[in-house]
Amino acid sequence: MEPEGVRHRMVEVAKGVRLHVAEAGPEDGPAVLLVHGFPDLWYGWRHQMAALAARGFRAVAPDMRGYGDSDAPPSAGSYSIFHLVGDLVALIADLAQPQVFVVGHDWGALVAWQLCLLRPDLVRALVNLSVAYHPRSSEGSPLQVIRALCGEDHYMCRFQEPGVAEAEFALYDNSHKFKTVFGMRKPAPPILPKDKTFFDSLDSDGTCPPWLSEEDISYYADKFEKTGFTGGLNYYRCMDLNWELSAPWTGAPIKVATKFIVGDLDVTYNVPGVKDYIHKGGLKASVPNLEDVVVMEGVSHFCNQEKPNEVSDYICEFFKELL
Repeated sequence: MEPEGVRHRMVEVAKGVRLHVAEAGPEDGPAVLLVHGFPDLWYGWRHQMAALAARGFRAVAPDMRGYGDSDAPPSAGSYSIFHLVGDLVALIADLAQPQVFVVGHDWGALVAWQLCLLRPDLVRALVNLSVAYHPRSSEGSPLQVIRALCGEDHYMCRFQEPGVAEAEFALYDNSHKFKTVFGMRKPAPPILPKDKTFFDSLDSDGTCPPWLSEEDISYYADKFEKTGFTGGLNYYRCMDLNWELSAPWTGAPIKVATKFIVGDLDVTYNVPGVKDYIHKGGLKASVPNLEDVVVMEGVSHFCNQEKPNEVSDYICEFFKELL
């Protein structure tokens, strides 16, 4: 359930786009920006918000554009990485602090990496979960690389055509969808045969994971009943557009002080080549101020909710060292 002391407000971050922002902790404390992924909300950070607030930080967790109580522009092209980073830059300006700490998970990690690349002057330090940084390569777009590794049935390929994934998602009630997604444990990216939907292809029986309550599931179900999933799916539909627009940053490293955390059952950690990239120098070369890599045993994709105390401690201790 929502932790005590959470404040809610709306912040205009672009013309016609307002983000719903949840906050906890002293307003004059050092700000920590918590950036969620798919399919998630500010609520996914509820445990970390309480831990940060208890340690004197100002925890700031928006619903990203297209999610929850934030605005959802109708055009898929309005969800490029540059739009998303722009939203965070505007939110940081609203906080009236010259720099903030940043934590990202899943798509939120991708946006956080890009924020550090494009506006490192705004970031004191970064903790990213699940998704490692890969500099832009001129050898092929993300979808070309995914198709080469996993074929056309990779879930990100299925998400590209507007309306297709939405129609599949509409076959199931929202409570079942979130129990299934949060309950997945197979350490491999979802592959979707033509005769199966995204949810049929996950190794999850649809029961509520032990680290979530029925009230948690209801919160997600109610919010996505209002918004649908198109906003979040549009992030995937901008993947190749992001690659095209980011040509000036080909091969560019990220120089912000960083800690990286991933579960050993996370689908992202088990993509071919990723473990070697993380542990044999590739990630360190791309993020030269990478100070630590934590691999959590027996933990899947949503590590910040599955192991909230451990992840909160990793975040708080890292940021406290840098104050």
